[in-house]
Amino acid sequence: MNLPNLIKTPSFFQQIQWVAEPVEYMEKAVQQYPDIFTSGVLGSQRPVIFVQHPQAIAEIFTNDRKKFAALSRENRILQPLLGDNSIVMLDSDRHKRQRQLLIPPFHGERMQAYGEIIRNITEKVFSQLPHNQPVSIRTTMQEISLQVILQAVFGLYEGERCQQIKRLITSVLEVFQSPLGSSFLFFRFLQKDLGAWSPWGRFVRQRQQIDELLYAEIAERRTKSDPNRIDILSLLMSARDEEGKPMTEQELRDELMTLLFAGHDTTATAMAWGLYWLHHLPQVGEKLLQELGNLGDSPNTIDIARLPYLSAVCNETLRIYPVGILTFARVVKEPVKLLEHELEPDTAVCGCIYLLHHRQDLYPQPNQFKPERFLERQFSPYEFMPFGGGARRCIGEALALFEMKLVLATIFSHYQLALTTNQPEQPQRRGVTLAPSGKVKMMITGERKSQESRKVVASV
Repeated sequence: MNLPNLIKTPSFFQQIQWVAEPVEYMEKAVQQYPDIFTSGVLGSQRPVIFVQHPQAIAEIFTNDRKKFAALSRENRILQPLLGDNSIVMLDSDRHKRQRQLLIPPFHGERMQAYGEIIRNITEKVFSQLPHNQPVSIRTTMQEISLQVILQAVFGLYEGERCQQIKRLITSVLEVFQSPLGSSFLFFRFLQKDLGAWSPWGRFVRQRQQIDELLYAEIAERRTKSDPNRIDILSLLMSARDEEGKPMTEQELRDELMTLLFAGHDTTATAMAWGLYWLHHLPQVGEKLLQELGNLGDSPNTIDIARLPYLSAVCNETLRIYPVGILTFARVVKEPVKLLEHELEPDTAVCGCIYLLHHRQDLYPQPNQFKPERFLERQFSPYEFMPFGGGARRCIGEALALFEMKLVLATIFSHYQLALTTNQPEQPQRRGVTLAPSGKVKMMITGERKSQESRKVVASV
């Protein structure tokens, strides 16, 4: 098979570097091959072509399911976490059916109801943090995002089941928090249950406990149906496909696991990065504070989400260190030419989001954090794609962005924070994502007065 710009390093060593130092691996490869190269990093039986040219990525996604089709088996790395019926694992008609059932709860007027939940949780979590003491902002963002998921997705506010799910989800994620822990997902030979004290054995038992809690919640909802509930689980349970069929218990469980793990941890990472940049570059924080001040003391959540500079800060955060590194893999269905390279059927391709977002021709000075670039021009869906693209674009994109904007705005308008070190944060692998290596250590140094209070002080 003729493969474009094949990296010659043995596949196993590429995998090790991909797990341990993904950014270094990508940046070294792109120096040789700026637009497209063939990699051996995904641990499959076939190599995978990384594409980081916007025109080529557009061609892959606009020809989706004609010349390029989803390749779910390349996503099997997430199967131990999400299950076989997660939307991430499905192809063709099953994927289309599941997507149609999942999309409605994430749009429309429900978003405003979720907005108040997000703001209240943020205020509650931060009100409990100590002042003038270092805290891990990433851990704090995890607490906020997990509570948002439990309330918005599950409708769970308190109680023993709620606390158990929180504890178990947090514990499971800690298994994959470092490159070493992440290797359990990438190397299947490490997935051995050697008892409760072994890493994989502990994960398997914790997953079983989460399953029992989720199935108990689903069963309870079946017997105590409430048409007035607006949480996403209730909406999914009442949803019907074109044949009038509901989702099965197994499908519900796998989609809930997808929302719990993919929805909460990725959003927490993005919010931690956002707070880091706002304080690492004080001039960015000052511009945002000025924009927030123009809304007054009791702004509507929708008005906050529409703020131009806040939106630019969030977009630039998702550009410079995208949480997801790659799009989901596609497979070539018929002979096709991509960037003058002839690709044969059964060739696997994926868009490299990180390298796309660091193209000098798209983003001058790509390693600098500059929100203004998103105010100066509009990027196409194939130039800026932090949530993937095509039929497999993240269904939770609207909720994730909404949450990110509200959490950052709420914290920044109420609290004064400071980084505890001048050492720049670096991206590090966490599972299949990139997260801050130092967890963004900060401290609360004071509280910001409301606009009304500042007026009173100024008049005295």
